[in-house]
Amino acid sequence: MSTFPDQFRLNGRTALVTGSGRGLGWEMAQGLAQAGARVLLHGRSAERLAPRIAELRSAGFAADAIAFDMADRKSMADAMAKAGPVDVLIHNVGERDRRPFAEIEPEAFARLIDVDLSAAHALVTHVVPGMIERGWGRLILVTSIAGDLAVPGSASYIAAKGGLAALARALAAELGDKGITSNALSPGFFATETNEKLAASPQGQRQRERCPAKRWAEPKEIAGAAIFLASPAASYVNGHTLIVDGGVSATYLA
Repeated sequence: MSTFPDQFRLNGRTALVTGSGRGLGWEMAQGLAQAGARVLLHGRSAERLAPRIAELRSAGFAADAIAFDMADRKSMADAMAKAGPVDVLIHNVGERDRRPFAEIEPEAFARLIDVDLSAAHALVTHVVPGMIERGWGRLILVTSIAGDLAVPGSASYIAAKGGLAALARALAAELGDKGITSNALSPGFFATETNEKLAASPQGQRQRERCPAKRWAEPKEIAGAAIFLASPAASYVNGHTLIVDGGVSATYLA
């Protein structure tokens, strides 16, 4: 007899997590592996992913690497053609350009939109046909609370993250009758390796105080939300943005 906790298991599923060599991507990949999924770690270099693959395999989990640059569509297509069926896609890759909007050249703006937003659409087109054929799939696009709560100095990043949330809704509308759910996952202030200096800065302290939890999140705290959206337990959650920010976006700062 199946019990309710079984609804959070991903046995027999293959999950691709982009940008999973470190940070939130790595934490989500570990969580999905622990939930029973075979995970495909993604990065630009298979060699750099090798230690992570070894770590997962030594713990008894099924894991493989898939390497390509998000900006290189041919490399993406070639890699995805060899990857096999993907049941869960967590698109986590994202670049950031921390400059005032007037200093971001049109070409730089377009490139960041391409890598952070357009590449997500391209990747989805590779996994969705198989999901439709099997009648089951999970699309999870990692956005940011910056997509809704803008800050100075990140115009292209904010535009891209807002676009990802909109894309998740659009995919939900188109694919909902095919056994596929599409959602966005929106992290707040997470103390990843990338944010280490920011978290320790005066700005990081202000953000810590801005959060009702009065702290930055540990990277591992993203995994539960990812497992939920990827699991059978979330079968009727579609077109939603799940915010994991300790209450930042739910509060008003006087």
